[in-house]
Amino acid sequence: MRYGLVLASCLVLAACGTPQQQCIRQVTTDLQVVDRLITEVQGNLSRGYTYQTVTRTMPEFQDCTPDPSDKRPNPKSRLCLEDVTQTFQRPQAIDRDAEAAKLASLQRKRTQLATAAAPAIQACVVQYPQAAN
Repeated sequence: MRYGLVLASCLVLAACGTPQQQCIRQVTTDLQVVDRLITEVQGNLSRGYTYQTVTRTMPEFQDCTPDPSDKRPNPKSRLCLEDVTQTFQRPQAIDRDAEAAKLASLQRKRTQLATAAAPAIQACVVQYPQAAN
């Protein structure tokens, strides 16, 4: 679900911005993902814990009164038990050493991705020059 939301957000954002910005955004997708992961890991280290997404299904009373019809213009109110999915965040302990190693690894990967993306970013700038303000 989380990745679907991220994908939908990216598609919406891809429709925004100048052609140059769209081009740069497209060639730096992996870099953006790594940046978000770095931010998340830094937050985990500063808090001392992470959040685990937990989804559970619980029965809940819902209104299931039938729609009025010619035969029954005023149907009786009825409640039915329906399963409702709830998603929430639960704090979870982290291994600070492992999290620090993950952060160092992500930072190295970010450096590699930024170096690899630089020519593509420059190509976007050349292909879609922006007018000066």
